[in-house]
Amino acid sequence: MTTTQVRAACPHDCPDTCALLVTVEDGVATAVKGDPDHPTTAGVLCTKVARYTERTYHADRLLHPLRRIGKKGEGKFERISWDEALDTIAARLKPLAERAPEAILPYSYCGTMGLVQGESMSMRFFNRIGASLLDRTICATAGATGYKYTIGGSIGIDLEQFQNAKLIVIWGGNPIASNLHFWTRAQEAKRNGARLIAIDPYRSLTAEKCHQHIALLPGTDAALALGLMHVLIAEDLLDHDYIAQYTLGFEQLKQRAAEWTPERTAETCGISVAEVVDLARLYGGMARAGEPVAIRANYGVQRVRGGGMSVRSIACLPALVGAWRHPAGGIQLSSSGSFPTNKAALQRPDLLKKQPRTINMTTIGDDLLRASSPEFGPAVEAVIVYNANPLAIAPDSGKVMAGFAREDLFTVVLEHFQTDTVDYADIVLPATTQLEHIDTHTAYGHLYMMANNAAIAPMGEAKANTEIFRLLAARMGFDDPCFQDSDDQLAAMAFDARDVRAVNFDWESLKRKGWQKLNVPDAPFAHGGFPTPSGKCEFYSATMAADGLDPLPAYLPPYESVASNPELAKRYPLAMISPPARNFLNSTFVNVKSLRSAEGEPHLDIHPDDSAARGISDGDMVRIFNDRGTFIAKARVTDKARAGLVVGLSVWWKKLGRDGKNANEVTSQQLTDMGRAPTFYDTLVQVERVAA
Repeated sequence: MTTTQVRAACPHDCPDTCALLVTVEDGVATAVKGDPDHPTTAGVLCTKVARYTERTYHADRLLHPLRRIGKKGEGKFERISWDEALDTIAARLKPLAERAPEAILPYSYCGTMGLVQGESMSMRFFNRIGASLLDRTICATAGATGYKYTIGGSIGIDLEQFQNAKLIVIWGGNPIASNLHFWTRAQEAKRNGARLIAIDPYRSLTAEKCHQHIALLPGTDAALALGLMHVLIAEDLLDHDYIAQYTLGFEQLKQRAAEWTPERTAETCGISVAEVVDLARLYGGMARAGEPVAIRANYGVQRVRGGGMSVRSIACLPALVGAWRHPAGGIQLSSSGSFPTNKAALQRPDLLKKQPRTINMTTIGDDLLRASSPEFGPAVEAVIVYNANPLAIAPDSGKVMAGFAREDLFTVVLEHFQTDTVDYADIVLPATTQLEHIDTHTAYGHLYMMANNAAIAPMGEAKANTEIFRLLAARMGFDDPCFQDSDDQLAAMAFDARDVRAVNFDWESLKRKGWQKLNVPDAPFAHGGFPTPSGKCEFYSATMAADGLDPLPAYLPPYESVASNPELAKRYPLAMISPPARNFLNSTFVNVKSLRSAEGEPHLDIHPDDSAARGISDGDMVRIFNDRGTFIAKARVTDKARAGLVVGLSVWWKKLGRDGKNANEVTSQQLTDMGRAPTFYDTLVQVERVAA
């Protein structure tokens, strides 16, 4: 028996981007473990990725091309050859590309975060066609936009410094489920005497293990940040030197914050005045004493109408107290802006003959149902889905399903398993998993460039995304040399080796070692140097004003709230959020039996006061509904959900729900204040008991 160990990287949409060691025995992967030498992975994997061989060798893997033989949605297919599949696709796309290339739409996101298997050869293919561009907004663009207006880019505290903080505010996240290696550092900080505070409408697993949990109303995070600013300024808990040297617009911010008394803040957020005042005093007082104070902000904050402004407002806090002076002080939302990626080389936007329209992936439900018009352009006639499962993850799911059910819509899906989306495909192409192909990765929770080596040969007839798009390009008659680039060649151009942050980057060396840390300072903004137009942390942003936005931090109430829509709130009095379930990652891993068994079945957490008012007992089946749709789940009566809030941990495949639906039946296609992102947590519903 020949046994080898292969260096790899976790491909999934998680900040941790773990370094993996794959044990291979006679060509079969027998174990996937965390690399003990990688400083952030430290030999530890989440329960999901620790079972990666179970996913790769799953009995339900798609291993051959398929052609639909039933009605859309029935999931009935017959096996065909690769030649038949490619010929069929080319026959449909060629005339479209000549007549109306924008009628062709790619739909993809972060089924893999890899720079090679994500958006490299695929984007070259769609750019060469002139297809519609996809605005990939489904997760993070609201917060990233608000953060960029303030800080200048997605740069923040190095993960490897958090254990040195003396106060950690975990704002809008549940890292036990979604950022395990940050949580390890936070726990170390706690053992060293740090205080941990969770700000979250829901008492998550993380919130339960913090010293304090502040359960504010969904979508009121900007109000809380403004209230904290009010107290910091009123009680002079400020770093005046840092403000004078490295910030812009303090006097204007001071006037805005004056409006947000602790009383107004508490009423808006549904919390006590003491919670506002005490947190501000703790944060400002510790910073004044020279202690490093840190905020770990996450994307739960930004999935509401004012999501971008919420992140912007929170991001102002560290500069007010000089927290950036310390390597373990400041804020982290994402580290992705630290990486010198070379997207133009990978994606080749120069292949475009003219600038096509852009379609927002969040509004795919509406856009697939739009007719041709001068404003919209041609109706969408073909969709190629890869690295995504829109039938499960896109909002307003009833419309998404109606769009994909169009008989005149030609749909191709690249996948590992027969997901909800695959059920609506005309042609299905089997894709490789991370153990079967080459890739290279950035991270959005740490600062290491990562390499993924292929550990095993592709299963069945599965092919890497890059190879599929090379073959499609050839069938379309594209003879541009860029379609001949190998995966190794793509990986070698992924980072700009001329950039000091990627000093000595060499793909062959990275493949051998598996990871390489960026060359960046420990405290990125200790002496200013923000990548904003002014070079300072911008409390006042002229760029926002030019973009038609309020240039100062502000609070926008949720679309679906008493403040914005009292009539709707009378009919649907419960706010609903749908954060990630611990055993799933978006809709990935839902079909892995051991993980699904651990998660149980779709359930809804509801506060005892709200359940009693509706005659609902723990374990009852309930219907959750609003004007957009309805779904069924099992009630869990618990005070983890604050009164007035229900929580449906997600994202379940629809076909695995009792009624073939999931939480996105009731979510909205409304977009955030900035970043054109979804408002998943800006949702009002009613709940009623139904017969089991």
